Amino acid sequence: MNTTFTTKQIIVIRKDLHMSVGKLVSQACHACLEASEASKKHNLKQWKEWRINGAKKVIVKVLSLDDLLNLEAKVKRLNLPYALIIDRGLTQLAPNTPTALGIGPTKTSIVDKISGNLKLL
Repeated sequence: MNTTFTTKQIIVIRKDLHMSVGKLVSQACHACLEASEASKKHNLKQWKEWRINGAKKVIVKVLSLDDLLNLEAKVKRLNLPYALIIDRGLTQLAPNTPTALGIGPTKTSIVDKISGNLKLL
């Protein structure tokens, strides 16, 4: 197993929603899985490298919907694999609430440029 982590996944969570721990974790899991599937379709070789080398994930936070959507726009411009998670509103949140963003897995050098300033959750 490589420990330099040339690829990683970033999970971005909205903290302004004040989700319970269980809700927050479920949204992070949705972001992880959906972004992973997008990455697998986008670049299978890179996805396999990520899986073989420990599937590194970093969980960070944003403080508002605007912050989340601005980050999504940056990811789109760079043509990176991602998943924006929209809650269905069955438990704690209103329907169609954006809660999380999964980015990659993709090259660490690229994803760090757009997420490196975000605070860890």
